[in-house]
Amino acid sequence: METYSSNPDKTVAAFLHLSTFSKYFIPFGNFIFPLIFWTAKKNDPFVDDHGKQAINFQISIFLYFVVLVCLGLAGIVLWGVSFGMNEPLIISEHLVKINDISQAFPLLVFLVVIATLLLGLLILEVVSVIAATMKAKEGLLYKYPLSINFINSTPVEKHQSKNEQFNNTQNQTL
Repeated sequence: METYSSNPDKTVAAFLHLSTFSKYFIPFGNFIFPLIFWTAKKNDPFVDDHGKQAINFQISIFLYFVVLVCLGLAGIVLWGVSFGMNEPLIISEHLVKINDISQAFPLLVFLVVIATLLLGLLILEVVSVIAATMKAKEGLLYKYPLSINFINSTPVEKHQSKNEQFNNTQNQTL
């Protein structure tokens, strides 16, 4: 069972997750707006944990996207170079002339795999952000799948008030 501070700010945590969708309207909005929400309420342990989770997930998704795009571009370049080995590689208006579809089949399969992985990454992001928003609104923690912890996230524990901490230390000394 997870307990939090007496009044966690569930609305800010939910908006923190939803603000990651701003990347579709503003470049790098998925980093900027969650950071704004997170730093505004960083003293609340509930919002602090959700902020760390959201930022870690967005950085992870960005890195996965960059790796997939780089792999795709590298595959296209390598395929183009290997295709040009039989004939001299000439760059002109007609870059590559394919007489037989079997020559292009490996490239098409490769591009379909990369496109499927990119689509899967998009679906994972949308579903995970919506699930995190719903969990935040319910007052529960959410751990994103495939998220790399760049910012260490410590689990939220039950926090004692200053008076309870003071009373506990007095009882131990008596």
